[in-house]
Amino acid sequence: MSTGSHGALPPSYARVSLAIITSGREANLLGNVHGGEIMKLADSTAGAVAQRHSGGPAVTAAMDEMAFLEPVHVGDIVRTFAQVNWAGRSSMEIGVRVETQPWNDPDAHALHVASAYFVFVAVDPNGRARPVPGLQPETADEVRRMREAEIRRAHRLSKRQEIEKGRASTP
Repeated sequence: MSTGSHGALPPSYARVSLAIITSGREANLLGNVHGGEIMKLADSTAGAVAQRHSGGPAVTAAMDEMAFLEPVHVGDIVRTFAQVNWAGRSSMEIGVRVETQPWNDPDAHALHVASAYFVFVAVDPNGRARPVPGLQPETADEVRRMREAEIRRAHRLSKRQEIEKGRASTP
């Protein structure tokens, strides 16, 4: 795959989708699939995208946000769809969409049940941050995703600065 201008890759280069059929092993006390199981699947999908985009190992640095919109039921087919939304020097934001569909009803429409944003850092064999290719959006939706990721990044950095400032002024 050509990396295009300045080594940038399109989001489609590393896009990944995974799917599982849930079972009672993943159930919480209410009989639905535990949110942590959905988070784990989303993180695994995002990790595959980060590895593909960066061309090597990448680790989860943060989960910026995960919104659960609907419950996931035991027996549902759960699908995750992930792509790079933004790439910096060594970090990437990966957006993940989670959908479900009853295992026994192929006519049922897929239901959007969760969305998440993960920050991954590419690492070298010594565990140090390494450079990643830039991102070259190709569609209006990809441009929108990149802009929104930049807003989330600015909020993360601002929040960290405010916390550090407050800690420095505390006796």
